[in-house]
Amino acid sequence: MRISPELRQRTKTYASGIVRLFRDLPPRDKAIEILGLQLLRSGTSVAAHTREASRARSDAEFCSKLDGLLQEADESELWLELLMEDCEIDSERAKFLHKETNELIGIFTTIVSKVRRNLD
Repeated sequence: MRISPELRQRTKTYASGIVRLFRDLPPRDKAIEILGLQLLRSGTSVAAHTREASRARSDAEFCSKLDGLLQEADESELWLELLMEDCEIDSERAKFLHKETNELIGIFTTIVSKVRRNLD
């Protein structure tokens, strides 16, 4: 199983949304700055892992890259939740990205499960 061009684009759009949210965060708040940087790193890594998985040479390597993606997506979910709940970031973009994070986790978990089932 390989990643469709539409899913590659979706993760790139997700990464762009993360960049835009980061750029819109209020300045001069150390907690928001640190959480925002963490989110920027992990959120953009989701798209990078998608690209890496697209070039995998085996199903095992493919699953390994997607495992990395799932770790970064789960971490992104945490940073988004902390920004929204503890730093009162209440933007529509943050809410959308939180929802999108959960959807991407579901999609990629299903893909990994199917590929691993076929490996057995």
